[in-house]
Amino acid sequence: MSDPLLHHGGNLAAARARFGDGPWLDLSTGINPKAWPVPDALDVDLGPLPDPAALAALEAAAAEHFGVAAEQLCAVPGSEMGLRLLGTILGGRACHIVPGYRTHAAAFPDSTPLAADSPIAGDAALLLANPNNPLGILLDRDTLEAMLAERTAKGGWLIVDEAFADAHPNASIAALVHEDRRLIVFRSFGKFFGLAGVRLGFVLAPRPILARYRAMLGDWPIDATALAIGTRAYRDARWIAATREALGVRAAAFDSLLNAHGLMAMGESPLFRLVAHAEAPTLFERLARANILVRPFDYAPHWLRFGMPADPDALARIDRVLRDG
Repeated sequence: MSDPLLHHGGNLAAARARFGDGPWLDLSTGINPKAWPVPDALDVDLGPLPDPAALAALEAAAAEHFGVAAEQLCAVPGSEMGLRLLGTILGGRACHIVPGYRTHAAAFPDSTPLAADSPIAGDAALLLANPNNPLGILLDRDTLEAMLAERTAKGGWLIVDEAFADAHPNASIAALVHEDRRLIVFRSFGKFFGLAGVRLGFVLAPRPILARYRAMLGDWPIDATALAIGTRAYRDARWIAATREALGVRAAAFDSLLNAHGLMAMGESPLFRLVAHAEAPTLFERLARANILVRPFDYAPHWLRFGMPADPDALARIDRVLRDG
């Protein structure tokens, strides 16, 4: 059986089983450690089935945040679910950029893994993340538009997973989703808003694609709690703006700490950093023994991905372990 800590981030149960209980600091994901503050008095009636009007309100709030028309998106119970349904809904051949999400490889049957600079044959759909995970490479809109034009000319689709794009609104290609473009964009709620347990995401696509999603998901795809939280969070423009600024400040502070210990931070997402180090497995063990969980990789044993620490106390804790062992 494969090591569960190498499969994905956030596996605290496996970390506790191996390294013991304690005050764990989970830096193994790219989830915002400063979550949107869910109101204590959130008024959600869990008795009836979710109101279709509440789903429409959520999609309208999300569409405004993404900069698209509401009819160009469909809410799904997590962007991972949307990705896993994509091959069935879209069909055809596909390739996915590596390294990247494991889900991207599973989205289409027999999807071909490609390096970012590899040529793409024929009319295959191209699936990539922007920013990339785990590298954190951020493509600008001009590059993405050129990729879209190339795929369209060959009868293929460009599929962009923007799970971490809320921190980079100017790089998002979401606004280009339209009926006459072969473009599909996925957005995630949980990462930027720090509420991954609220299984909520969105597919942005031409309406015939969205109609197939809605047919597969049924009449009540999103639970009432997620509807209420998502709608309020996407309408909280002040929190969103403040969080974008704060994430940049925290990322700069973490970069300085890592660099001070000879660890060169890679990536442009303010939600995580990738470190390449010859002794990465030893460093992972040292941190884990101090109840700090980071993300190792089975396919790249010299890599560790660090989620962004929440505050100076978390930074000081990491500093002590890196300094004293």
